[in-house]
Amino acid sequence: MTYSLTRRSVLIAGSALALTTMLASRPSRAATKIQHLISPGGIEAWFVQDSTVPLIAMEYGFGGGASQDPANKPGVGNLVADLLDEGSGDLDSRTFHERLDRRAIELSFSSTRDHFRGSLRMLKDNKDEAFDLLRTALTSPRFEVSDVERIRAQVLSNLRRESTNPSALAGRKFLEVAFGDHPYGRHAHGTLESVPKIEIAELKNYVGRVLAKDTLKVAVVGDVDPDTLGKLLDHTFASLPAKATLTPVADVVVTKPPQRAFIPLDVPQTVVTFGGPGIRRSEPDFMPAYVVNHILGGGGLSSRLYREVREKRGLAYSIYEALVWMEHSALFIGNTGTRADRASETVDAIDKEVRRMAEEGPTQKELDEAKSYLKGSQMLALDTSSKLAQAMLQYQIDKLPIDYIEKRNAIVDAVTLDDARKVSQRLWGQGLLTVVVGRTPQAAAQQVSTPSAATPPATVSPPAAAPSAAKPSAPN
Repeated sequence: MTYSLTRRSVLIAGSALALTTMLASRPSRAATKIQHLISPGGIEAWFVQDSTVPLIAMEYGFGGGASQDPANKPGVGNLVADLLDEGSGDLDSRTFHERLDRRAIELSFSSTRDHFRGSLRMLKDNKDEAFDLLRTALTSPRFEVSDVERIRAQVLSNLRRESTNPSALAGRKFLEVAFGDHPYGRHAHGTLESVPKIEIAELKNYVGRVLAKDTLKVAVVGDVDPDTLGKLLDHTFASLPAKATLTPVADVVVTKPPQRAFIPLDVPQTVVTFGGPGIRRSEPDFMPAYVVNHILGGGGLSSRLYREVREKRGLAYSIYEALVWMEHSALFIGNTGTRADRASETVDAIDKEVRRMAEEGPTQKELDEAKSYLKGSQMLALDTSSKLAQAMLQYQIDKLPIDYIEKRNAIVDAVTLDDARKVSQRLWGQGLLTVVVGRTPQAAAQQVSTPSAATPPATVSPPAAAPSAAKPSAPN
């Protein structure tokens, strides 16, 4: 999956409620045949024609994302994503949003690590205006000074909140430890230092370099015929540059475990983020890894980590762990929160269970139950137009075949116990990268305050120097 960083959406409350009600009553689309559509102008899309409700949902993405931010100015792509719906062409921000409101059009953009993505949803009768507004947003964004400064202020406000949020601090530090000075180690939202320095010329430059037809992938589900959709796609995307000008991004292997980092922060609950090198989506071991990861930490109340950390020891309210895959790397990452005075016990319990899975692998019963759940849950995961379009886009990004949905359950079924045990050793046999954010052990014991996270920097140390230890995913 991609470790995504999504941006705010333009949502019309009343219309969204109406659409949600319609979608809730519709059957699953998991078995629907996907068409490969090529518009008269050469725009390719995966398409499911569905007239169950008069709705069209489109998801699309361009190669690039946060990895294309200047090295010294992280956050450019994120700021672009927040500004593309703030006026375009001859429409100022207020007029643009009034047009969206009047037609109940939902339009949003986001910058992930590897892609700049967008989402468009509308009622069938409003498709012409919806696609035209998207066209102008992509090809002629205004980037008015007043809008840029307003959105910049919102981003900075969020960044200030994150600077005292233990989960945000742990996530950021984990990526720094995992990827070092690679673009994946940068802060995709930007920093309090970088965001004020981003200039409008850099926003325009990003749009011109990244939003191009050669990296465009499109997925559409809804009540529209192929000929009409082809014309809409040409109208929307045909005037974009033919080729993107992307800065090359190197493949990178996650830092070899074990490593530990601690960030002192005076908060009642200590946050623990843990992980390590993962498995790329294109590797044959991916599906075995996905199945065993469900058993260890991805299965919610049924996972081993949940049973060991919450049910048996009462150390945390919840704990999860997931596989994350990107264009140039892959990792697994998990998170939990616990009382400050039980942080060491919590990371010890996580470490012990992770090592047990690496050494023994799952049981045949666990494997059978996980496969049964993952096959059944696929139907629920694709039960609306929006979910199916999102999955179809992700399958394209992951370079999967167009009939993957039909083949997927057989691929899950083919995972053997030997496959599961081998991949468990590969994933978790090296130990963990661990980031702990909270009160120092001494302060937790004495129930006194520690310095804030803004004062001393986090330190990375060998395992002996810190307590022992051990969400983000896409359709698969």
